[in-house]
Amino acid sequence: MMNIVFMGTPEFSVPSLKALIKEFDVKAVLTQPDKPKGRGKKLSISAVKEVAVEHNIDVYQPVRLRKDPEVIQKLKDINPDFIIVVAFGQILPKEVLEIPKYACINLHASLLPKYRGAAPINAAIMNGEEKSGNTAMLMDVGLDTGDMLLKDEVSIRKNMTAGELHDILMEEGAQLLIKAIKEFKNITPQKQDDSLSCYAPMLDKKMAKIDWNKSSKEINNFIRGLNPWPIAYTQYNDKNMKVYETEIIDKTTDYKPGYIINVSNEGVDVSCGEGILRIKKIQFPGKKVLEVKEFLKGNSLEKDIYLK
Repeated sequence: MMNIVFMGTPEFSVPSLKALIKEFDVKAVLTQPDKPKGRGKKLSISAVKEVAVEHNIDVYQPVRLRKDPEVIQKLKDINPDFIIVVAFGQILPKEVLEIPKYACINLHASLLPKYRGAAPINAAIMNGEEKSGNTAMLMDVGLDTGDMLLKDEVSIRKNMTAGELHDILMEEGAQLLIKAIKEFKNITPQKQDDSLSCYAPMLDKKMAKIDWNKSSKEINNFIRGLNPWPIAYTQYNDKNMKVYETEIIDKTTDYKPGYIINVSNEGVDVSCGEGILRIKKIQFPGKKVLEVKEFLKGNSLEKDIYLK
């Protein structure tokens, strides 16, 4: 049976690890170190580590793999047929890339060479793409630059959020990986066209503020692309208002961008640089996420307020 070493960390990696355990002999799992979480700063283990522990698979958690000769030696001792990487969170050094008998294969959640980098799912939605997918690729020392083995495409529905696309791609990706391993000897790797590449940088909360000078379509894509994290926000009377769901209203207005032009049970209509956007689901600090209709039962939102 094929020997596999798996490297991954978040929930996205879990279906791939489970599928590999079912099909092959997973000898070891590498994942990021446990991290303090929540108010008590209690150490929390990665989603991948949970699965590995359940299946009694050896787990290694190097802070930086390239500077951990003991773990690298362990990998050499295992002598795997493949090293499989799904959102591990570290770039592998050349020494590790050369360990497996056949290859290091990475699953990347975009149709490469588009959206290399840390947040390809979010970037695809924020940029209004109509399709995304996974790429199984050979790893090299660059960031998502290796030769491609297999791809699968997924249509992005009109109001799909990054979270919804994430959940589809993580399941589909597991099957793509299994196919790539089983058919490896018959696949001809394809070089990426670097001229078509673009980069999807890591997300942070600082980038989540809505710019109402943009068009309603751009802002709608921005909000979908930041759901479920870090969630787009704007300021209503100097309070941060997180915006979870919106829809484009096919009308024009004379209001300047950022002004509330109507409030109803249907939502809060806001003028944009071009067009109107209806806010349908919101959250104020310390409060629950609510549909506007529910929020208005005990609170008010006023017309003509400027959202900063």
